Amino acid sequence: MGMYTTLLALHSLIRWLVLVSLVFAILWAYRGWLLRKRYLKFDDTVRHVTATVAHVQLILGIWLYFISPIVTYFLHNFSIAVHERVMRFFGMEHITMMLIGITLITIGSVKAKRKSTDKDKFKTMAIWFTIALLVILSSVPWWFSPLISRPGFRPF
Repeated sequence: MGMYTTLLALHSLIRWLVLVSLVFAILWAYRGWLLRKRYLKFDDTVRHVTATVAHVQLILGIWLYFISPIVTYFLHNFSIAVHERVMRFFGMEHITMMLIGITLITIGSVKAKRKSTDKDKFKTMAIWFTIALLVILSSVPWWFSPLISRPGFRPF
């Protein structure tokens, strides 16, 4: 098995870790914010792990981007490929939206860490991570999407 197929399968698998950790962090942050909980070490670990998993996915995604035959075609045939839905999605749209999503997670994580009150830590995490999740969900090539679809899990 080649590096491309291995990275593609790994990127597909880690997507689920990103989504699960992000949804958990969001629910946990809203819980803490709305129920006025104390911000404890576990809460900080949730924030940190969510951002870390997203960054691991980012590294894999960027690596995958530079070795992908779809992206290579897109970059070398831009004037034609930009009008092809699948090529444009993977060559431009997916990476742009995911970079925005992970940037939002990073900003939210850093801002939450620096807040002085427990309420503000939870509130910051809840808001920034929710926006990031919406951006990310809009650009995942879901298996049920009529626009761009890929399998939910890829074999190694």
